[in-house]
Amino acid sequence: MATSTPFSGRLALVTGASKGIGAATAKALGAAGAHVVLVGRDVKALEDVEDAIHAAGGSSTIAPLDLTEPDSIARLANAIAGRWDKLDYLVFSAAYLPTLTPVTQIEPPQFNRALNLNVVATQALLSVFDPMLKRADAARVIGLTSSVGAGPRAYWSAYGSTKAAFDNILSCYAQEVEKISNIRVVIVDPGATRTEMRAKAYPGEDPATVKPPEEVADRLVSLLQSDFPTGHRERVDG
Repeated sequence: MATSTPFSGRLALVTGASKGIGAATAKALGAAGAHVVLVGRDVKALEDVEDAIHAAGGSSTIAPLDLTEPDSIARLANAIAGRWDKLDYLVFSAAYLPTLTPVTQIEPPQFNRALNLNVVATQALLSVFDPMLKRADAARVIGLTSSVGAGPRAYWSAYGSTKAAFDNILSCYAQEVEKISNIRVVIVDPGATRTEMRAKAYPGEDPATVKPPEEVADRLVSLLQSDFPTGHRERVDG
């Protein structure tokens, strides 16, 4: 039976691709025919994802780096632009969850890392890849957010505030490029999903009671094949 490859000839970049939703999404994109650039800090985990993509007949390239390090995003952009002319899909899956704590007890190092990865790196990636996205015939940007970005919750302020800023950056970008390009932006709240971040936030929860990351990945791939309006937001409920 022939495998469907609707994304054949397309280039996708996935941050946080070493585990969880990012890894599942990278595998799903590879299975759909896209060449996937896997961005993350854990080289071994990225290699495992790449092996899985190749074993399924797909293709990928690993890009091990820390998005919060100086010049890392510029180096990534130069490497990709030197090999490809356009970028079809940009998926923001990487995120850092600081320890849940009252506002008055937020630890500055953790808060700064969350701001740098969840907010500053998002703007920087959009900035460096905007030209390549604009050269694609139907570029799509997906940002994975959290409900605490839109609805403040006690003890979640360090993470929630960065996700509120993340949402704002993506929404503004969607408006700014809507009339001058074919780029469309979607913000997705994956809801309760079986990830390491979820386990960190809810240590007493039975992982079997929440959906696997593959379910979110399948929805993201479906979104990329649909005609959603730019700035669209949705939640994936399992």
